[in-house]
Amino acid sequence: MEKTPDESRWIHCPHCGSKTRTKVYEDTVLIKFPLYCPKCKEEFRITVIQFKMVLCDEPKEPAAN
Repeated sequence: MEKTPDESRWIHCPHCGSKTRTKVYEDTVLIKFPLYCPKCKEEFRITVIQFKMVLCDEPKEPAAN
């Protein structure tokens, strides 16, 4: 079966695996994107290229109060 150019996928949390509110297409490129998981209530920096997600190793900055 041939892929359609409009195929999209939900990004899953790298920690708990639940679906986030972010959707990407095959041609979407995210670099050091701040992905928030509503279930974990945590933020992760990710890089996504052609549906492949990599967790960035940068330490998180503390939230400003």
